[in-house]
Amino acid sequence: MATARSKKSRQSTAKKSGGVTPAASKASRAAEKTETPATTSTDAAPRSAQLGLSFEQPMLQLERQIQELVVIQEQKGVDYNTEIMRLRDNLTALMKKTYDHLSAWETVQVARHPARPQTRDYIDLIVKEFEELHGDRRYGDDKAIVTGTGRISTHKVMLVGHQKGRNTKEKIACNFGCAHPEGYRKALLKMQLAAKFRLPIVAFIDTPGAYPGLGSEERGVAEAIALNLREMAVLPTPIICIVIGEGGSGGALGIGVGDRLAMLQYAWYSVISPEGCSGILWKGSANAADAAEALKLTSKELKQTGIIDDVIREPLGAAHRNPRAAAEALERYIDRALRELKTVSSEDLVDQRYLRLRKYGSEAMTGA
Repeated sequence: MATARSKKSRQSTAKKSGGVTPAASKASRAAEKTETPATTSTDAAPRSAQLGLSFEQPMLQLERQIQELVVIQEQKGVDYNTEIMRLRDNLTALMKKTYDHLSAWETVQVARHPARPQTRDYIDLIVKEFEELHGDRRYGDDKAIVTGTGRISTHKVMLVGHQKGRNTKEKIACNFGCAHPEGYRKALLKMQLAAKFRLPIVAFIDTPGAYPGLGSEERGVAEAIALNLREMAVLPTPIICIVIGEGGSGGALGIGVGDRLAMLQYAWYSVISPEGCSGILWKGSANAADAAEALKLTSKELKQTGIIDDVIREPLGAAHRNPRAAAEALERYIDRALRELKTVSSEDLVDQRYLRLRKYGSEAMTGA
């Protein structure tokens, strides 16, 4: 009898949920939760709207109003073009005003936006004939760092970049972009291969920092990063490093030594994350916004102090709203920089790189 009542109860529940059993419904919800829309689409606004930051809410509200008027106009045949144009003008003005006056902490939030393009997104958009290369020949293949050959514009390059992952499964596999020592050893091995054939190296930096866990320390993460710094300084081939999102601590430096160091407009680059700095100075993460201001980690501030060479402007509303436009700006910068660097001999390239590194901080000291 109990079994019959239990079976009847399950059938009733399935009927209420549209013929789907609780187990199937749970599996469906789990699948929906882990599935993430691609960000390489030219229409990124719906995705960014779902994941809006707190200061973006007024803009998202205007976007929803515009979308509602467009739908009503299509369904009922009523002309709302004047209202739609007015709202779009208001949206453009609001976006410009907001993004022209972001605080350092808001910039950090934009750099971490879930829909912001990552290394693999840019590979899909601007790298042709990409052939991924795996492993460090010593321990394993760290998915937090992607390496491979491809063509950007007219240049055959070796690409190295951090990858954070999109959905939960990818993020865990990529360790949220925090590379282990085998990741940095993989990067160095591929960069040395590039130097052997005089292939230019393009590095996309996007990490909160190298992974500081026990296994990472046991396998020598500090030594791996230090070795990369030394070897990248003397590789006889052009190296362009670009911070596309987060540029945190030694994790960023491990693939960040080159002839040009650029940042996307709303990326950040610092010796420590704002939360880490707040934890040291204020014994907690509550003062992360204050730490972000003190660290001077935005592209504008770092350009003024001479830490970076160039700032690559992002489309209106940042890269997560228009990944394709951001990728095109990135491609133009890489093409221009490589055309300049390819005219320099290997010996002069290494000498100029050394002098550039020796000048680090001199402009900041002069300004002080």
